[in-house]
Amino acid sequence: MTADAVTSYHGPHAASQQPGAQVVTWLNPDPFAERVRVVRHTCECRARIYELCAAGGLVWVRVTDRLGRSTVVKETHRFRTREAEELWLKILLGQAR
Repeated sequence: MTADAVTSYHGPHAASQQPGAQVVTWLNPDPFAERVRVVRHTCECRARIYELCAAGGLVWVRVTDRLGRSTVVKETHRFRTREAEELWLKILLGQAR
């Protein structure tokens, strides 16, 4: 499957988790930067959305779980752009969770 295969009209959807998927360490958000730019995001139609974020020359992935009336936000640690984009693609393809 390619990244294009998980893209729909509303935006990309992350594929289901694949066997042997990389385990992502999700951390509580760290407000280290005043301005965060969302570079890419998955479709808002699902309860779980992912965002590829950038600030201060670093890039990371944010996950938001909307659980009824509550919302839980977690983030990865900060990466160089290439590493974060590789993780982003793995998440879209279900190769990382």
